[in-house]
Amino acid sequence: MDAFLLSLSAVAIAEIGDKTQLLALVLAARFRKPLPIIAGIFVATIVNHALAAELGILIANWLTPEILSWILGVSFIAAGIWMLVPDKVDELGEGVVQRYGPFVTTVIAFFLAEMGDKTQLATIGLAARFHDLLAVASGTTVGMMLANVPAVLLGDVAAKALPMQLVRGTAATIFIVLGVVTLLEVTGLV
Repeated sequence: MDAFLLSLSAVAIAEIGDKTQLLALVLAARFRKPLPIIAGIFVATIVNHALAAELGILIANWLTPEILSWILGVSFIAAGIWMLVPDKVDELGEGVVQRYGPFVTTVIAFFLAEMGDKTQLATIGLAARFHDLLAVASGTTVGMMLANVPAVLLGDVAAKALPMQLVRGTAATIFIVLGVVTLLEVTGLV
């Protein structure tokens, strides 16, 4: 249960103001069909995060627990710093939008947007730590949905109502604290 809850919390917090949340707003504004967009986000996320979690477990099997803890601690701190930089989303190519419609466009756009994103890297790290593909992938997927479904349903209203600088700062602090605690544990100071 710890793996699921930590994965859910980490991604839900990290997603606020992330490029994929901005992408959800763009798709919602463009298509005005929330259900196919939400389904597309779910499909893209579960596939992307299941693959990332599997990679994390494979990496954990190659590394000693001490090295893995160092990597995880530094990764959390780096993700926290990364969260302080606002994301931007590029406009979708008009040909993709017209050709495939809201569901397929969302699946493709979200899957690609998550490649190398901080939430994908967090998924890899969490899976390496917990060795639990199902709990981590499902937790990160639920976290992604918790952050992006309101963006799809509420659109511009949600984007304007949230104090993004405060949200980013809080999320960054949480990740940095997790990283510092992990590093203190590996050094034996905690």
